[in-house]
Amino acid sequence: MLKFLEKVGSYARETVQAARYIGQGLSVTFDHLRRRPVSVQYPYEKLIPSERFRGRIHFEFDKCISCEVCVRVCPINLPVVDWEYNKDTKKKQLKHYSIDFGVCIFCGNCVEYCPTNCLSMTEEYELSVYDRHELNFDNVAMGRLPYKVTEDPMVTPIREFAYLPKGVVDGHEVPYTARRAGLRPEEILEQENKS
Repeated sequence: MLKFLEKVGSYARETVQAARYIGQGLSVTFDHLRRRPVSVQYPYEKLIPSERFRGRIHFEFDKCISCEVCVRVCPINLPVVDWEYNKDTKKKQLKHYSIDFGVCIFCGNCVEYCPTNCLSMTEEYELSVYDRHELNFDNVAMGRLPYKVTEDPMVTPIREFAYLPKGVVDGHEVPYTARRAGLRPEEILEQENKS
């Protein structure tokens, strides 16, 4: 009889422990039901990159003076600047400029230190190709106008979920011109000055 009661007791303990595990699993499930969605239906919906997003580099051939500052500040010496000296004008003349985006780490040093602002970061993040050699962009490919998600009529732009205004759960409802969550730097300074 004592052995039977021990077995019933251990069975009851195991049942309670199993119920506790099921309850923990369901609590995680119910917690995720109240959160914002994270998935995006990619080809038809695209996230609008943040204001400081570093995408493909845009190059303006006419502004470049072949100073090679971009090559010196690049951590991996990536930009290839091919120029020749023009004896008539006594200046460097740019012949060819290229960056291999398969190797680029998108640090933005070249853009930041360019004295003529011929380089700029764009919102373009779709750089997938079948052959990695196609990611070596020359001055013609880098001179293409940047692609903007908000101007594509075939795509539904969605605000980044982390930057949605407080209380908004669906990124589809928010226009891209709406204010993002959080305070702007000048508002933070204003608050610090008040206190």
